[in-house]
Amino acid sequence: MSDSESNKAVVLLSGGLDSTTTLAIALSEGFEPYTISFRYGQRHSIELDAAKMVSQVLRAKGHIVVDINLRQIGGSALTSNIDVPKGRGTEEMEKEIPVTYVPARNTIFLSIALGWAEALGASDIFIGVNALDYSGYPDCRPEFIEAFERMANLGTKAGVEGNRFRIHTPLIRMTKGEIIKKGMELGVDYSMTHSCYDPTPEGLACGECDSCLLRKKGFSVAGIADPLRYAR
Repeated sequence: MSDSESNKAVVLLSGGLDSTTTLAIALSEGFEPYTISFRYGQRHSIELDAAKMVSQVLRAKGHIVVDINLRQIGGSALTSNIDVPKGRGTEEMEKEIPVTYVPARNTIFLSIALGWAEALGASDIFIGVNALDYSGYPDCRPEFIEAFERMANLGTKAGVEGNRFRIHTPLIRMTKGEIIKKGMELGVDYSMTHSCYDPTPEGLACGECDSCLLRKKGFSVAGIADPLRYAR
């Protein structure tokens, strides 16, 4: 792999707070980021508009949107006709894996990102998973990421030939407040981002789903005003 290729990185970008901060971190560490988003049958396309804007503003080298219809599989409030939980406290969120968990989503997304990374000649993949302020998703844990990295290096031509893949999770041990402070240090404009699981038809964040509540808590702890508009 040449030096010109060695600093390429694929960054999974949902258009949300965490993935946008992850992109900013990749840039700050000297990587040339190529962002990848997914139209997977989720409830809305607002996050994809946000991802496109974030990629443009932060000057990613390339941006693609991959279509996968996970609505055919269902099993989640984000991909089927199941109500999104609202108004839950932190203890309730942590009690069990919520219905907003999309079956095997990060496994699927990382696999496609891995394919693109190999095609680009990139050894580095960034994903904004978090194991502290999160909603209990099993595919956000360090153990999962470590296992996926091992698989990536066993199941690819690049990995077998010695060009090892690295899965970067810069947010995994950070609280939401710490993530926001880090993003602000890097000049992230969070008004571009969208975090809501169930936005209004006008595109306003509901302010009551788990993702909105965790976001609002993070800004409150960080002592920074959230620039996102909420319906409530």
